[in-house]
Amino acid sequence: MTTEVGGLAEEKKKNKRSLWIFTAIGLFLLSKGKTILALLKFSKFGGALISMFITIGAYALLFPVAFAVGLVIMIFIHEMGHVLAAKRKGLPVTAPVFIPFLGALIMMKRNPRDAVTEAYIAIGGPVLGTVGAVLSLVLGVLLDSPLLLVIAQVGIFLNLINLLPIHPLDGGRISTAVTRWLWLVGVIGGFIVIVMMELWIFLIFWGLFVIELFEKYVRRRGKGKPFVQYAKAEVPLEPLLEQGIMIPGEQHRRELPLVTYSNLDGTQWVEVHWELLGLHEKAALPRASLVKKISVTGVERQMGESPKLVVSLEIEAQAYEIDNYYEVPLKARIGFGIAYAGLAAFLIGMLSYIESLGIPKIY
Repeated sequence: MTTEVGGLAEEKKKNKRSLWIFTAIGLFLLSKGKTILALLKFSKFGGALISMFITIGAYALLFPVAFAVGLVIMIFIHEMGHVLAAKRKGLPVTAPVFIPFLGALIMMKRNPRDAVTEAYIAIGGPVLGTVGAVLSLVLGVLLDSPLLLVIAQVGIFLNLINLLPIHPLDGGRISTAVTRWLWLVGVIGGFIVIVMMELWIFLIFWGLFVIELFEKYVRRRGKGKPFVQYAKAEVPLEPLLEQGIMIPGEQHRRELPLVTYSNLDGTQWVEVHWELLGLHEKAALPRASLVKKISVTGVERQMGESPKLVVSLEIEAQAYEIDNYYEVPLKARIGFGIAYAGLAAFLIGMLSYIESLGIPKIY
């Protein structure tokens, strides 16, 4: 058992440089997350399956195939914890999309409206991920399988490191319902942990988190982050031609009147109107926002059986942080605090137990 696991650890060290190359590729793909989702969205889980196989193939370049499959399964179980938690809170999310050497991501179509909901969705991942890792551990012990024990070890470690109080890691989001002072712990303590354990990939997330805190509490103090959202609206072309209405050119630019409102479920909508063309369109915003303006960025004629105009719209807005977002009842703070600390302690204990079985560390 020790020889097999030791060989896996040695193989990991030999391929360290290759890991960095694939990590760089993974970061690029992560930055293009929305584009990837659009390209792969041929079915509800189509993107998840394709990205899952791609990730298995990437890991198989460095590790045994069986280990690569087990690792991706651990990540999948973790992400499904987020999906199930979001569904319980009534928030629509995408299926997981895997990014080689960086894990996986789900994208919420609507942001949480309070810190309790954010923390609930965040803790769902490591909770279910821990269940999956423990199951692998139990099977590894019962079947005397070093492979399952190593997979359990890595699964437990990944869930533990995800509890660091750093955005966008789960711990950074759970902290919103406990105390935001944990973010300071993440800035200082997280850096120490990352350097001591040589987790250089996570140093990237740490750096982004520090920048995020600076932007939020120093540079844009009291102001939300500006963002741009794009949308398209379609208008039948034939009625316009019959009425002799002059059709705008492809490079047409103009600002349109708008109305914005929120539903009872918290979704903010923005309606835009272009009376000349009879255009009345609405789009959902991902978060509470102050909408500055909506502009036409292009008009395209699409001919066919049903000719139409496709109007490209650009929505300029500024994120609005709800005043009571971080107002969490004391009972909820205590509950999340106990769950957060208890889960971390349990995972540390499991890592110690696996090490006592003679399984060397491979992380």
